[in-house]
Amino acid sequence: MSDILIRNETENDFNEVEELTRKAFWNVYVPGCVEHYLAHILRGHEDFIPELDFVAITEDGRIVGNLMYTKAWLTDENGNERTILTFGPISVHPDYQRMGISRRLLEHSFEKASALGYESIVIMGNPGNYVGRGFKSCRKYHVCMEDNSYPAAMLVKELVKGTFADGRKWVYHGSKAYEFNSADAEAFDKQFEPMEKEVCPSQEEFYIYSHSFIKEE
Repeated sequence: MSDILIRNETENDFNEVEELTRKAFWNVYVPGCVEHYLAHILRGHEDFIPELDFVAITEDGRIVGNLMYTKAWLTDENGNERTILTFGPISVHPDYQRMGISRRLLEHSFEKASALGYESIVIMGNPGNYVGRGFKSCRKYHVCMEDNSYPAAMLVKELVKGTFADGRKWVYHGSKAYEFNSADAEAFDKQFEPMEKEVCPSQEEFYIYSHSFIKEE
């Protein structure tokens, strides 16, 4: 959509962003969702990066997309540390999905993140949604979890080409910002308009790729 404007989120956008995030994720990964609560709490965390918090807006001023980033870290076997990025949630209102809005948000954010000096991004996501945006398997860049596993859903993008060219093994450490109490998320959800929780096929797909790992070569 050529008439979409992307700008930084402001405080006046918070409620609208949380509403659209809830609608975007409802019943996608689990019955109901928690992503709108995550958006709510991320903004107040020390690892949150306001400069990389974006909204996509239609010509008439409606917010139809949002993307948020936090800091994350990689450490190598010698204890050397790199500050990197991770993102999520990335949300597009159901009425505007499959129109290229998430692609626009991502490409805009990559440009801004590079300008801020960040060299790489590590996320957890469906590979089918991100390999077209330059993400590759964590295994190809020797980036693993703290238990030395390589989740199929862990994806890495070099913002600076050659960032992982020396072949060192890196361990990923995510932000504590993504750790929250499910009861708090459930309580937060009660302030929104009731929506029916359902079991959907997408939830089984999510279970499969989120529990899949790549073997050591």
